[in-house]
Amino acid sequence: MFKKKVTAFTLAALMAVSLAGCGSGGGDAAEVEGKAEAAAPAKKVVIKYWYAYGDKIEEAKLHMVKTFNESQDKYEVVAEHQGKYDDLHAKVQAAFAAGNAPAVTDLEIASTGVFANSGMLEELTPYVEKDKDQVKLDDFIPGLMGNAYVNGKLYGLPFMRSTPIMYKNVTMLKDAGLDPAGPKTWQELEEYSRVLKAKGKFGMTVPVDIWFYEALVAQSGGQMLSEDGKKAAFNEAPGVAAVEFWKKLSSEGLIKMPVGDEAGATADKDWANQISAFKFGSTAGVAESLEIAQGNGFELQTAFMPANKDYGVPTGGCQLVMTSKSKPEEKEAAWEFIKWMTSKENTIYQHKHVGYLPTRTSAVESEELQEHFKQYPQYKVAVDQLQYARPRPMENAYPEVADILGDAIEKAIIDPKTTPQDALNEAAEKANKLLGK
Repeated sequence: MFKKKVTAFTLAALMAVSLAGCGSGGGDAAEVEGKAEAAAPAKKVVIKYWYAYGDKIEEAKLHMVKTFNESQDKYEVVAEHQGKYDDLHAKVQAAFAAGNAPAVTDLEIASTGVFANSGMLEELTPYVEKDKDQVKLDDFIPGLMGNAYVNGKLYGLPFMRSTPIMYKNVTMLKDAGLDPAGPKTWQELEEYSRVLKAKGKFGMTVPVDIWFYEALVAQSGGQMLSEDGKKAAFNEAPGVAAVEFWKKLSSEGLIKMPVGDEAGATADKDWANQISAFKFGSTAGVAESLEIAQGNGFELQTAFMPANKDYGVPTGGCQLVMTSKSKPEEKEAAWEFIKWMTSKENTIYQHKHVGYLPTRTSAVESEELQEHFKQYPQYKVAVDQLQYARPRPMENAYPEVADILGDAIEKAIIDPKTTPQDALNEAAEKANKLLGK
C-alpha cells in the first residue's frame, strides 16, 4: 500500500513536469521525483507486543500502547491478547521456535529463568547502560527486582507487579461483632472464622493456589526450595505447617477450599456474594474489588496476609522482556517501548487504573499517588507489605514442580487418611528428580 502511494505521487509529479516543459521549455523531472520521494514519510518500524489477561488489566495496557504510538512517529506497536500467563508463555515459545515471536512480551516472573536459560530473551544490561540516566534502574523498588536477573544478567524490567493481599468485607465483620482491623495472625484468622461460622458464614474461601501457599511458607520462616535450587524444601516443618493449618480450618468448616479449574472463580464469587468475609487475591484486583463491594452494598478494606512467625509474601505479576531473535531495528523499537511502559508516569497510571504495584520509588513518593493513597488506602497496603516480600523460585523445573505440589496439597486436604507430611514428602521426591536434572 505504501509503495503504491509513492508511485502514484511520483507519476503525478512527472506528468506535471512534462506539461510544464511543453509550456516553458524547462524543468528537471529527476529533481522533482527526488523531492517527492524525500517528502514521503519514513516507514515506521512495526513490532508485536503480546500480553496476558483482559478486563481492566487489558484496558490499561491498550491505553498505554495507544499513547506510545501517538507519542512518536518512528515506531508502531501492535498489541495482541494471548490469554492467561500459561497460554501466553506456550504461544511465545511456539512462535519463537517458528521464527515469528513478538519483539516484546509480558513474562510472569517465575518463568524468567526458563526463558532466559533457553536463549529466548535478550539481555537488557547494554540497553540500560546506554540509557542509564533515562531508565534510572535504581528507581525501581528493590523488592521487585529479584526476578529480573538470571545468573547475574538483567532480562526484564518490572511492569505490572503484585503481591497477594487479604481482602476484608468490613460490613460482615461489624455485623458479626468482630473488630474490622483484624485478623493479623493465623490464630486470629481461626478465631474470626469460628465466630463467622456461628453466623452461617465462612471465614474465607481459598483455592489451593501455590502463590498463596508460598506466602504461608514464608510466614512460617521456610523456603520452597533449597538455596541452590536443587532440592525441595517445602516438605520441611514450615511447609507442612501451612498445609496442616489449611486442612484443620477446612475440615472444621471454618474455611472453604474448592478444587479444580474453577476454584479461584468460586473464591471470588463467595466473597462477592458475602458467603465468605475474606479472600486472598492479587493487589491487581483492588480496583475491580472496590467496584464489586460498592455494587453489592458492603465496605471493603485490604490488609497484609496474616502472619504466623512473621509476615511474608511472594511477589508476582509480570515484567516486560525482549525476545532475542528480532531484527536490530525491531530491538531498538522494543527497547523504546519497554522504557515507555515502565516509566514513572505509566506505573502511576496502571496502579490507579488497576491496582498493580507502583514499581518505582519516585512514583510511590509522588504527590499524585500520596493523595491517591489518602483517598483510597486499599491501594497502599500492598506497597507497605513489600518490606516482607521475596522473589519466586525461577528454576527451570519449578512450573512443573508447582503442579505436582498443588495436587499433593489438594490430596492432603481432601483425603482424611493422607497427612500433610506424607503428601509433601511424596511431592518432594518427584520434585527432586526434576530439580536435580
